[in-house]
Amino acid sequence: MFGLADLVALIISAFIILPVVVFIRESGYLLMSLILGVRNPRMTIGSGPRIIKIGMFDIRQYYHLYSWFSYDSLKREGKLAYISLYAGPILTNVIVAFTINALIANGMFEEYETFWNRFVFYAFYFVVFDIVPMKTANGMPNNGLIIYEMLRYGKRTDYNDEPFLPSTSEVEDQHQEDAEKIDEIKEQQKEQVEVEQENSNISKSEENQVKEEIEEDKQDYKEDLKEVKDQKKQQLKKHEDNIPK
Repeated sequence: MFGLADLVALIISAFIILPVVVFIRESGYLLMSLILGVRNPRMTIGSGPRIIKIGMFDIRQYYHLYSWFSYDSLKREGKLAYISLYAGPILTNVIVAFTINALIANGMFEEYETFWNRFVFYAFYFVVFDIVPMKTANGMPNNGLIIYEMLRYGKRTDYNDEPFLPSTSEVEDQHQEDAEKIDEIKEQQKEQVEVEQENSNISKSEENQVKEEIEEDKQDYKEDLKEVKDQKKQQLKKHEDNIPK
């Protein structure tokens, strides 16, 4: 039965464990690319609007969703370089998972053993997802398939000429384009609010004018009614004066 404890565990996994495991995985790309001599590396943490950019680290609003590594080019080209690059995430998660598992086996982390067991589970999950050759949901090969194709055919793949890791420059251009669109939408919304406020002010002005006209009509009606009453009084008094006594 799914209870409160399971809900808490799910939240911890989604917002703490998974983001950290994904960050470690992407760090494998970064560490290996630095060894290979990378140009313009970028570690994008999360997705959505940018919160802050510190050096090569680009932190987004939804930090727990889809982090990725990008670069413009490698100084060292060749089959071995690309195999090493795509093996980096696998090796990093394997090393971290085995290290934590060994510490748990030797009595470390006893107080938070459940947390660290779940951490090791997700680390190995990404290892399996990376190492078994397959195509992902968007039709792109995972790291295992890329490495397999490189070992078998000596190239990235025989059905895609583009690099699978995006270019940092392209990522930055896309971010700038998205930011401009967001600013444009905000400006349009601001103009719409100003127009609505202006229309609202005009409506209030017209409403006040109508109220003033109604009050004036009421006042005119009262004055006309008073005048009619005065005339009737005068006629009645004149009639009484003409009656013989």
